[in-house]
Amino acid sequence: MMITEAIILAGGFGTRLQGTLPDIPKPMAPIGKQPFLHFVLQHLSSQNVKSVVLSVGYRAEMIQSHFKDKYLGMSLIYEIEHEPLGTGGAIRASMRHITGKDFIAINGDSLFRISMEKMWTMHHSQNADVTIALKPMRHFDRYGTVKLAEDGRITAFIEKQPTEQGLINGGTYIIGRDQFQDNWPRKFSIEKDFFEPEVRNKSIFGAVFDDYFIDIGIPEEYERAQNELGTLAD
Repeated sequence: MMITEAIILAGGFGTRLQGTLPDIPKPMAPIGKQPFLHFVLQHLSSQNVKSVVLSVGYRAEMIQSHFKDKYLGMSLIYEIEHEPLGTGGAIRASMRHITGKDFIAINGDSLFRISMEKMWTMHHSQNADVTIALKPMRHFDRYGTVKLAEDGRITAFIEKQPTEQGLINGGTYIIGRDQFQDNWPRKFSIEKDFFEPEVRNKSIFGAVFDDYFIDIGIPEEYERAQNELGTLAD
């Protein structure tokens, strides 16, 4: 059975884009006539997602007024973050709206056009606690890398450094709803406080996809999004 529920982390300030986009939440960065978040939601809709929880914070009203409660056939629920909770805290708070055993979680400032059905098949067949979509990249220093065992299990997360080629965390996850118990702090990073320390204790797998990926967190990549996605934004 496919996963039909997703959480989008859309509460970021977009600090590194403030010179380019002052006073706008990063997922609302305009790409042609549409905000970047439109493309993220469009992809989820194409993957048969039916319900999306938008974790929003900074200028939340801008996102709510644009997308409202239904978009591209999906119902939208807003979990408002009144103070920064970190990526993990935001996911955990949003999970109160999730009803299924597993859910998709993605970053609202990146787009990774993968097959969620393929990712779910791997997640289910491995009985994974978490599956992370990984993107092969060459000649980069902006991202950390991920090490995989032969069976697809993630064995280590490596800090950012100049890298000739490697697998990066693509910011798309399938997470079991039972992963965050009551003893987790209210504020935490899913990457630093959960994935990295728990990689030896939990079944965290990587699914490699060499599909279209873009992360608009820096001005150069935002400009690339304008060039590559802008013509599709009517």
